Amino acid sequence: MWVARYILARLAETYGIDIEWRCKPILAPFQQPLDWNGSGMHANFSTTHMRDVGGKAYFEKLMAAFNQFRDEHIAVYGPENHLRLTGLHETQSIDKFSYGLADRGASVRIPHSFVNNGYKGYLEDRRPNSAADPYLVAGRILKTIQTVPTK
Repeated sequence: MWVARYILARLAETYGIDIEWRCKPILAPFQQPLDWNGSGMHANFSTTHMRDVGGKAYFEKLMAAFNQFRDEHIAVYGPENHLRLTGLHETQSIDKFSYGLADRGASVRIPHSFVNNGYKGYLEDRRPNSAADPYLVAGRILKTIQTVPTK
């Protein structure tokens, strides 16, 4: 992703175009965000255990850990994320955590295939924004997953 951003920035520079990386780039008068969707960088994630073993009990413990470490996640999920995570426009509020089956308004969206396969597969964290560092996002997700016992 960093290489793609670098190439885009160099191309824009060549053509005299500015790039706005903010998750809510257009602000209304008085610097208030417009009432519309922001830019997300949703993180799909899984582990070998999630794909091969899974199970509803493990999943519920994992979501409890994501809730427990909500603030730590938000801290690395991109600048100005409070402008995007308002609870409107298919987002959960920045100060809440939720998960739901095919729920585009949840913090973590659960694909139908995950539940249909015995709570095995991947999940989607919808909270990171487009300006987040993908390495920090992945690192935080993995750190949280490591707190959940697999037995």
